Amino acid sequence: MQDVSFPDVVAYAVPAFILLIILEMFVVRRSGRGRYETKDTFSSLAMGLGNNLIAVIGAGALVYLIYSWVYQFRLIEAMPITWWAILICIVVDDFAYYWFHRIAHERRWFWASHVIHHSSQHYNLSTALRQTWTGKLSFSAIFWLPLALIGFPPLLVLFVGGVNLVYQFWIHTELIKRMGPFEWVFNTPSHHRVHHATNPRYLDANYAGMLIIWDRMFGTFVAEEDTEAPRYGIIKNLTTFNPLMIGFHEWIGLAKDLRSARSLREVGGYLWGPPGWSPDGSRMTSAMIKARWRRLNPTASEPADASSPKPGVQPAE
Repeated sequence: MQDVSFPDVVAYAVPAFILLIILEMFVVRRSGRGRYETKDTFSSLAMGLGNNLIAVIGAGALVYLIYSWVYQFRLIEAMPITWWAILICIVVDDFAYYWFHRIAHERRWFWASHVIHHSSQHYNLSTALRQTWTGKLSFSAIFWLPLALIGFPPLLVLFVGGVNLVYQFWIHTELIKRMGPFEWVFNTPSHHRVHHATNPRYLDANYAGMLIIWDRMFGTFVAEEDTEAPRYGIIKNLTTFNPLMIGFHEWIGLAKDLRSARSLREVGGYLWGPPGWSPDGSRMTSAMIKARWRRLNPTASEPADASSPKPGVQPAE
């Protein structure tokens, strides 16, 4: 294996993120397209800052150590660090991201961290920075362990993960509409607006990071409709801009539900069931919301497979 270091692309991109947010604010103000709310924007920036601080004080190093331990058992002994190997790693990383992202919407344990990113009722570039503080604690890194096991060096895995994250920044905007044939392969603002929407039509959709091909392959792709604008947020929207509440509200709800559990089945349901799961079915999961919408709109177009639970479903009481 070549001794190669990789730049921290996210750190290098931060100044560009801030400049682009300021530029988007200016365009939104002048054009009236899209929306910014001062308190919401500052909350998103605070969440992004906290996410980076947690990485700096040790979470990133811990993930690197875990990848390095798995890398000892790699299947390919001498993975070359070439442009084509990096490109393959980017594609494999994006495949892993698709499944992480989908499961983060389908299982409450992972949703408790990921819900932070969906908690804004606005969709702009600052929303991209609204990141979790607890992702590493929820063991989300396990989804990328196969890359190290295949033989991709840990530093390369971290690098391409940063590339994926930087790519996803620009798709958080309402200023860019359709992008023609580019949308057949790549994730775009239109595709990602659908993912952030709570409209029943748009639930369970578009988990892609960089490549929308995974959603097309696995039946989770839904196109944005000109006749139905996305509504952003989560089903039970937060009434606070306090970063602490944004960061931990679902963990608090999960802890309350676990205390009320009366059996191991209920414990398992609260931890690993879809967000909104309850023993008596009194809460709404996204699958229930989608099913009700289908009954009321039997002629509405849908993807080939829209049965899995998804984003923005009702957080636990």
